[in-house]
Amino acid sequence: QEQLVESGGGLVQAGGSMRLSCSASGRAFSTYTVGWFRQAPGKEREFVAAVNWRGGSANYADSVKGRFTISRDNAKNTVYLQMDSLKPEDTAVYYCARHMYSYRVGDVPADFGSWGQGTQVTVSS
Repeated sequence: QEQLVESGGGLVQAGGSMRLSCSASGRAFSTYTVGWFRQAPGKEREFVAAVNWRGGSANYADSVKGRFTISRDNAKNTVYLQMDSLKPEDTAVYYCARHMYSYRVGDVPADFGSWGQGTQVTVSS
């Protein structure tokens, strides 16, 4: 069974940058859309960004558009989330997840079947 592991979280000041990584163990990683989601205390898990299987297409939540960039390196089975101009409201646990089906796109958590354990991102004001 494929496992996803996030890394790169931590504490940063508002206006700063951080890069998250999501490493996968599965052999078919390059055929799946991978997304980043986040969950703040007391809130539901929300979509942040997703990149399709080739890395040629990405979509973003309005709240992060223009500040976050998602990319992937299929040779390394890794997806990245570059976060710039961070705001205190970006504070959350960030999760990466793989879509349940090959060659499908989406941004709904229920469409993603393999999840990492999450990494905490804290932005101080």
